[in-house]
Amino acid sequence: MLFAIHAVDRSGALPTRLANYDAHKAYLGDTSGFGVKIVMSGPLVSDDGQTMIGSLFLIEAPGRSEVEAFNRADPFAKAGIWEKVTITGFLRRQG
Repeated sequence: MLFAIHAVDRSGALPTRLANYDAHKAYLGDTSGFGVKIVMSGPLVSDDGQTMIGSLFLIEAPGRSEVEAFNRADPFAKAGIWEKVTITGFLRRQG
């Protein structure tokens, strides 16, 4: 099943995001321990098209519990960067 993770940064989190960016990227490099596969991911940006303000993931997983465990273990989550995280099932129609 596919799941979308929509995570919005807390106000003023950009310095913490940048300090944890390498750890976050390394973490995303091997998701096999959680039984999930990243279909697509990347930062959400402000209207200037550059300033990172959150994260968006499209995850393939057996169920919600695996996605929740994967998200909790992310270095960004552990650093408290995200103010609000929404995990929603997703049905692919195109693409």
